[in-house]
Amino acid sequence: MSKRVAVLTSGGDAPGMNACIRAIVIACEHLGYALIGYQHGYNGLINQEYESLSLNATHNLIQQGGTILHSARCEAFKSVQGAKDAARNLNTLGIDTLIVIGGDGSFRGAEHLSQYWPGQILGIPGTIDNDVAGCDATVGYYTAIDTAVSSIDKVRDTADAFERIFLVEVMGRHAGFLALNAALASAADYVIVPELFESEDAELKSIAAQIEARRQLKGPVSFIVVVAENVWPGGLSTLAERLSSQMQSEVRPVTLGHVQRGGSPVSQDRLLATKLGTHAVALVETDKNKVMVGEVNHKPVEVPLKATWENNKPLDDCSLSTMRITMNNRY
Repeated sequence: MSKRVAVLTSGGDAPGMNACIRAIVIACEHLGYALIGYQHGYNGLINQEYESLSLNATHNLIQQGGTILHSARCEAFKSVQGAKDAARNLNTLGIDTLIVIGGDGSFRGAEHLSQYWPGQILGIPGTIDNDVAGCDATVGYYTAIDTAVSSIDKVRDTADAFERIFLVEVMGRHAGFLALNAALASAADYVIVPELFESEDAELKSIAAQIEARRQLKGPVSFIVVVAENVWPGGLSTLAERLSSQMQSEVRPVTLGHVQRGGSPVSQDRLLATKLGTHAVALVETDKNKVMVGEVNHKPVEVPLKATWENNKPLDDCSLSTMRITMNNRY
């Protein structure tokens, strides 16, 4: 009897989720599996809100941002009753395998569901934050970097025109991957990430010292600081006020916000999403269960769902050392 597979996208949307759905549809068609898509994340499981997915759904899908299945947070799913309702609905449709595309919060939900549903559960990492352990990159991360870099480039133009200090806040939740690599790729002057944050006074002293050193050499200068969200106590406006007071200069805060989640996925995200979606479907008739399908060193890996949030994912040492050199050797 043909296997029945279901897929959903949960948590924050990320460019490349549609490319991943497309790959899953094509792989299921190739192997003769029936596929349905649950809408609005785990809400769809509880409310039995779904649609059949076929090759017709894949037309022009790989380049679309967002997710055709939509996404949402679902507090009700965190309860025992919510998970039991979801399990009952999956059983009603005869689902053998559930594929969850999302971040660590989505994977926690999948682990929660597994206590009440005996079917196979597979995860695919989809989040711009890249904060899921066990994989080199998450679907959406590369596009978010490009979006942030494009925005910082534009900020640089006006910063140079007015010789002004700008603070640019990027997403990342509680991880500095996006901030660090966006800062490197845009040649920003300074970056503040949670992994390296020591204290407000220490960061302000370091930023001020670099600005003063530049002023000694060149006079008035522009200066771009990339800041990871949630890292500065009191938020970006508080940092802007303190730095403005200390430097006796105008400091402008810019929050990029949800624009980083949108847009057509870049080629790296399309490729990653396609490979991970295809590999996940290849695991359907195996004994692999409660695992995330990721990629390490360009090879697919399967990682226990719990390990994706219980283990810490460190920033890349090479990127860190490169940023330190560029921050301390600018003219």
